[in-house]
Amino acid sequence: MLVQSVHHVAYRCKDAKETVEWYQKHLDMKFILAIAENEVPSTKAPDPYMHVFLDAGHGNVLAFFELPSQPPMDRDHNTPAWVQHLALKVDSMATLLAAKDKLVAGGVDVLGPIDHTIFKSIYFFDPSGHRLELAVDCGTPEMMQKLDSVKWDMLEEWSQTKRAPQHAAWMHDGSMAS
Repeated sequence: MLVQSVHHVAYRCKDAKETVEWYQKHLDMKFILAIAENEVPSTKAPDPYMHVFLDAGHGNVLAFFELPSQPPMDRDHNTPAWVQHLALKVDSMATLLAAKDKLVAGGVDVLGPIDHTIFKSIYFFDPSGHRLELAVDCGTPEMMQKLDSVKWDMLEEWSQTKRAPQHAAWMHDGSMAS
């Protein structure tokens, strides 16, 4: 099997209409499709839903399900809120900063920009509580090569120790030393 691309990524939302309007207003995503059923096609369970699809650019689709007959939405309380998130790529630092200004002007709390050395990001939450990240790449080819050359060693060390390997300490201390 060889995956060609991500067809869509789906999350649950509290309100499909509010979600579509929020993503249009704050992230300029186009509403491209709605599917509604009273029965789940895969399981045949009677469970009405609204499934909405938004254009996330370059053939990427972000989708949401509103499930009115299910218990209220919640999150995995054993996972910190900062872990589960959707990171969306923007083309430049200027775009990232303009997006932050637009979000803040629209009443959205925004954290950042945060410097991750190879990319810079802002973080915020949508109306359903999903954490979103907008990120702009800024890593040099040299940086990416250095990270590529140590990825398996880092993974192996982590799997044995469950402590952060220091193969890429340069990302945090500002040095480019090996």
